[in-house]
Amino acid sequence: MAAATAAAALAAADPPPAMPQAAGAGGPTTRRDFYWLRSFLAGGVFSALRAVPQKEGFLGLYKGNGAMMIRIFPYGAIQFMAFEHYKTLITTKLGISGHVHRLMAGSMAGMTAVICTYPLDMVRVRLAFQVKGEHSYTGIIHAFKTIYAKEGGFFGFYRGLMPTILGMAPYAGVSFFTFGTLKSVGLSHAPTLLGRPSSDNPNVLVLKTHVNLLCGGVAGAIAQTISYPFDVTRRRMQLGTVLPEFEKCLTMRDTMKYVYGHHGIRKGLYRGLSLNYIRCIPSQAVAFTTYELMKQFFHLN
Repeated sequence: MAAATAAAALAAADPPPAMPQAAGAGGPTTRRDFYWLRSFLAGGVFSALRAVPQKEGFLGLYKGNGAMMIRIFPYGAIQFMAFEHYKTLITTKLGISGHVHRLMAGSMAGMTAVICTYPLDMVRVRLAFQVKGEHSYTGIIHAFKTIYAKEGGFFGFYRGLMPTILGMAPYAGVSFFTFGTLKSVGLSHAPTLLGRPSSDNPNVLVLKTHVNLLCGGVAGAIAQTISYPFDVTRRRMQLGTVLPEFEKCLTMRDTMKYVYGHHGIRKGLYRGLSLNYIRCIPSQAVAFTTYELMKQFFHLN
């Protein structure tokens, strides 16, 4: 529920990240009208956000949202559940505690959730990238069938998995680590100002809602900055044959080398980061806050 609430709240900001990250393709655009690419290069993120509704209507901002919502329920459930299990396992079996166990458990939980739900993320990206009037896929089921038939069967759904795992490990790890650390430090040094008794257990202090939102947002921003180049690589590899230069982006190494060589760091590996901040900061804030509230609701403190 934490992940689904965050995803629903920020859905309109999610399709465009695939667009800026794929910008600067370097190939001819005769096959498709990459109108959002021209808008992005000319005026930046907000210009692209204006161009999508003008070309495809307001619902164009929500392309692929169905697949994302189907994916986000199991993804969020697996990630948060796995985090608690891994944290307990690391503490009891390995004897590692303190802040390090949050980093390790978060990384392992993120990778577990990604592997389990990756095919749905692949389909979501493909659906979000389509241009009105030039659809390769008519829906989620058709996208699954087409990818399976034309891109190597089952393995076609896992194109770009390696950069995703390598990016998710620091992203999820740093997210849980940062949020957990800020929470523990805040409650230790300013319990009256930042905390309140938990609704399900008055003996346990929890962060106030607005402080939860702030800590979650900071955690999301730091994690996104660290892992973003892997996210750019993942999106390019997921798009596969949709991009003109797909033959140069078949492996993670080749993709990162191509992006860096043609566009550099700021306009290549970190292209579209500003929009991802707009998406991930409130998304992580809502996700962690909802998670904390659900723990109280189900009497888990």
